[in-house]
Amino acid sequence: MTDRSDTGLYFDAEARVMQKRDKEVIPRRLVIAMFSLALATLLLTTFAVLTDRPLVGQPEAAPIYSQRSLLIEPDGKAVLVTDVRTGEVVLDAENGGFVSVVTDGLQRARHVAGVGENAPVLLTLYENSRLSLSDPASDWSMEISSFGPGNTGVWLELLKKK
Repeated sequence: MTDRSDTGLYFDAEARVMQKRDKEVIPRRLVIAMFSLALATLLLTTFAVLTDRPLVGQPEAAPIYSQRSLLIEPDGKAVLVTDVRTGEVVLDAENGGFVSVVTDGLQRARHVAGVGENAPVLLTLYENSRLSLSDPASDWSMEISSFGPGNTGVWLELLKKK
């Protein structure tokens, strides 16, 4: 049986490889690049704040094409959506899909804002085809049209059902 402390050629080569591997787990250049990126982001943000640079990532303002006030009652993945004005049930789904995801974000915003009651939300379609959901009670809003045509279509159906 061979002893692992043998100084033969095979064992010396293995020891050198292990020393090099243990010494450098994350490459130094990668660490420098990560910190450089963080510093550059901080500098750009500081410059934008100090020069009062206008916000350019905001959606363009447009006249309202259609709007509906909805009451969303989540229950896990199930969702019940009713029209506030008529009381009509617009959506009653066991698995609300994207509606449930949006509702989770809405509930979180209401919890943070300290809004306890289930207040109505506004689903708004603008003339430039932008679709948004806003909660006046917590000042929360979401651009639904940013999540692709399939998810936008679900909310457009809620807007069009009368």
